[in-house]
Amino acid sequence: MIDREELDQSVSRNVGDLFAEKGVGHIQKYPGNLTSIGIRGFRTDTHGNDLQGHVLVLLDGRRAGTGNMAKILTKNVERIEIIRGPGAVQYGSAGMGGVVNIITRQGRDNSLFVEGGGGSFDTGEGSIGGTFTGNGFDFAGAFTYQTRGDYDTGSGDRYPNTGLNYETGVSANLGYSFAENNRLGLNFTGFEVDEAGSPEYFSAPDLDDTADKKNYSLDTRYTGGTTSGTWQWMARYFFGRDENTWHDPTDSNPSFWDDGIPSSNTTDQQGAQAQVTAVFGASTLTGGFDWLEYEVENSWTPNKTTYANPALFLLAKTSVLDNRLTTNVGLRYDWYSVEVKEPTGRDEDQSRLTPKLGLAWMITDGLKVRAQYAQAFMMPSADQLAADFTNWGIRTVGNPELDPEKSGTYEGGVDFERKSLKASLTYFYTDFEDKIVTDYSADGSQTWKNLGDATIAGFETELSYDLGMGLNWSWEVRPYLNLTILTQYEDGTTGEDLQYVSGTNYATGLVVSNGDGIFCRFNVAYTGSQEVNDWESGLFPAPVVTLSSSTVADLVGSWRFFESETAGAFTLRGEVRNLFDEEYAYVKGYPMPGQSLYLGLRWDF
Repeated sequence: MIDREELDQSVSRNVGDLFAEKGVGHIQKYPGNLTSIGIRGFRTDTHGNDLQGHVLVLLDGRRAGTGNMAKILTKNVERIEIIRGPGAVQYGSAGMGGVVNIITRQGRDNSLFVEGGGGSFDTGEGSIGGTFTGNGFDFAGAFTYQTRGDYDTGSGDRYPNTGLNYETGVSANLGYSFAENNRLGLNFTGFEVDEAGSPEYFSAPDLDDTADKKNYSLDTRYTGGTTSGTWQWMARYFFGRDENTWHDPTDSNPSFWDDGIPSSNTTDQQGAQAQVTAVFGASTLTGGFDWLEYEVENSWTPNKTTYANPALFLLAKTSVLDNRLTTNVGLRYDWYSVEVKEPTGRDEDQSRLTPKLGLAWMITDGLKVRAQYAQAFMMPSADQLAADFTNWGIRTVGNPELDPEKSGTYEGGVDFERKSLKASLTYFYTDFEDKIVTDYSADGSQTWKNLGDATIAGFETELSYDLGMGLNWSWEVRPYLNLTILTQYEDGTTGEDLQYVSGTNYATGLVVSNGDGIFCRFNVAYTGSQEVNDWESGLFPAPVVTLSSSTVADLVGSWRFFESETAGAFTLRGEVRNLFDEEYAYVKGYPMPGQSLYLGLRWDF
């Protein structure tokens, strides 16, 4: 879990950059606000909706509706819960590598903040927000604004068309508690970026291509329960939209398919959830119903597609031996209906049953061992099942016989906590099969088929120790390590290592804080090398090359230099990102910014 304190100590402003900083897994990051995140060799889908991703991202427990993590800002986030491994039993399709639940702040006191700052590459940003509670109402919200220019790489070369006109984000969580344990909530999240540079490869950048991106969602929720806590319930309805528009002026893109008209995709999302939890002594039983619908429209295909998914799930948790031994069992059944509305009107239906079984044993108060087996899956898209259209002279036909991509994961681990020491170690083994790939027919048309499997296995460890607490110092002095090592990530068809997967990722560093307005954090994030296709070469098929490993260090600190009851508190913040000016890229041909400085001032009241 990443809590609010860690978010405040981070140099990241969005979830995508945060995952790179934390070393959770490999990410793919491009200039122009485009980032996918990875866990255990699987990643979110960067473009458009989240239906074709293999890591599921939630916003307050429901689907965020996007796989681009640059669109989710962290200013009004309370904490981020990371479930490594399958999460399909509770959340459905796409949660193969893991589930990320981003939980927004809820007002629990009265506060106000205003902050602003600027730095390298003509960066300027500002935020305003606060919390409120009273007369049964609670509110937490934030609005952020940022602008930045083109950046220099670690080699000192300017990378043109990498800036943006502006980026804004808004998050508001409003609630009314009308009885004990009963709350009505309304949660709005919005993001917009205007004229984000889309430069193409550094070796031959396009100087005038830009992208506009938007994402918004509105979530209404009712949570309740009896005063004894024996019964708890939740019901919600949510909707939202994800939009991307790419502007590619014809003058700079002479080709047979460019007509100067922007390309775009739009995904409309809506859904509902209802669940009831009952506590019977040492046992807890949760039953739930989910309903989800997506409508997708892309300018590059004539299809308008819909994806509907009702589901039922049941989770049971029981503790025995004086609550030392706990079992977790889950079962979920999904129904899927997809339809290609235009021009063919074809539709297909499928269903899926998913199990999970877990055990945990508290050997002592600070030592726990655990084991789990769980399945996960990703349903084929509407196009993959039912499309029939011709574009650029190529006919594309869906395959109604496609099976879902699926995986089964075994894992075991140990957690230890004593005083200021926290440690965990996990081993996992995943069988992945029925990968959906493009298939070309003899007549030149294309479709999809299930072909390919993979094995992914490895170790994950987290370790931190507060030296200050152990030595009875008044300051926190806490070194930490988050490490993932894949011992196996093999393509079952070719026998080669999986492409776009790093064998090693880690983040390590040191936090020093007095707990009263002064802190400093030094963080180093390492991303291992990986085999990738060299699309920059212009050859087809693209040759496979090695993308080099990278080590990126950041330094951040703050000082609350003034505080009073009447005037509030003033805090000065400084950041050095990419401290050692590393030249690196998460995607071949798209180098990231070199060393940059930031200085900001914040007022809290």
